[in-house]
Amino acid sequence: MPVTIITGAQWGDEGKGKVTDYFTIKSDAVIRVQGGNNAGHTVVIGEEKYEMHLLPSGILHADKPALIGDGVVINPGVIVQEIRDLRKRGINCENLKISPRAHLIMPYHIALDEMREVRPGKFHIGTTKRGIGPAYADKAARFGIRMGDLLDRGEFELKLRHALSEKNVILREVYGHPGCDPLQIMDEYLAYRKELAQYIIDPLPLVREMLACGKEILVEGAQGTLLDIDHGTYPYVTSSHPIAAGACLGTGISPGSINRVVGVVKAYLTRVGDGPFPTELIDETGNALRVKGSEYGTTTGRPRRIGWLDLVLLKYAQQINGFNDIVVTKLDVLDDLDEIKVCVAYKYQGETVTYPPGDLGRLGEVEPVYETLPGWKKPIGEINKYEDLPENAKKYIEFISNRINVQISNIACGKRRSQMIPVEAVLHLAVKTKYITATESITKRSEKSGK
Repeated sequence: MPVTIITGAQWGDEGKGKVTDYFTIKSDAVIRVQGGNNAGHTVVIGEEKYEMHLLPSGILHADKPALIGDGVVINPGVIVQEIRDLRKRGINCENLKISPRAHLIMPYHIALDEMREVRPGKFHIGTTKRGIGPAYADKAARFGIRMGDLLDRGEFELKLRHALSEKNVILREVYGHPGCDPLQIMDEYLAYRKELAQYIIDPLPLVREMLACGKEILVEGAQGTLLDIDHGTYPYVTSSHPIAAGACLGTGISPGSINRVVGVVKAYLTRVGDGPFPTELIDETGNALRVKGSEYGTTTGRPRRIGWLDLVLLKYAQQINGFNDIVVTKLDVLDDLDEIKVCVAYKYQGETVTYPPGDLGRLGEVEPVYETLPGWKKPIGEINKYEDLPENAKKYIEFISNRINVQISNIACGKRRSQMIPVEAVLHLAVKTKYITATESITKRSEKSGK
């Protein structure tokens, strides 16, 4: 049962939209599994640029089902506008199916998100203010409203009034907000229903039928591993599970059906919002990479924070997700550098560590240990064969692959769909890193002691 998961290996913005679009060519269906319109996926085909926040990147392949799974939270106004925009550009979206179990983002979720973010001090998270966190909180509290509820006016109104009986008290009494009008929300959301009802179809029967027939399913994740609610830099994280395991939660596909996990890795590192960033560059090099890489949020327009590639965090992401291979994106952004630094370890209180501290405060205090590699000082955006890359560019790729002990399958240079270099079998791991497990360590100590 062939299922491939596309997962971000960093703090999001790795280029998953382009990678998903590329992999969709050889897939039979693509399904988006988590997150909401806090995500921003960009696909460039020829001279056409498509920016999507809720629709799966696979929507551009009209002959293949583009599915939105249970784990996504949906702002209906946003997805309606995305559908309208694509229709104007000749993409009819008839291949779209939205799970009735996906939760709705409501106006009070957005209001709560905005009110919480304006609070000054250490509890500022730096969210996109799109209502994502409050929507997931209601889902966990069994207080949410789902896409399927839109199809039943009576059920929708009952749940809306029940929710507002609590939310308006919080908005008014805690934040001084005027609250939300149930009649206004009813009118707005029932208007969305007219445009979305045709797409609200349970995708699971189709997915299971396709799996039974041996069809290729591509799972598209949003955000990145370091933003996972459990395994990321909490509390500066998203509210869902943008890791490989989250794909099963957000789709209903069993773990046994997964046969490939692809990690998407930017050739340097970026993050949006607050939180620790050991390799952050607050200098001219960082600014130059930001400009050349167009590092401004697709969703918010905010400038992204920039840093050197951090292999400590990348190895951590590999251990969580179990990548079968990785795709390195935006390698061409490094074209102009004389030297490129890569973080290979941390110094903390005089000790060298190769695993990120679980405590947020300690992660913010580590000092990165760098290895410096020579740059290639040549434009590589139009190269389409691995062997044609400059030697120093290949050395950089091989350095990454060897250090995390994972094959690199593709390299993305530039924004266009065509700017993808398949690495295939030409790259071989020169160094096999040996990870000693706890059991192996205990066994070796026992053998030495004669026990």
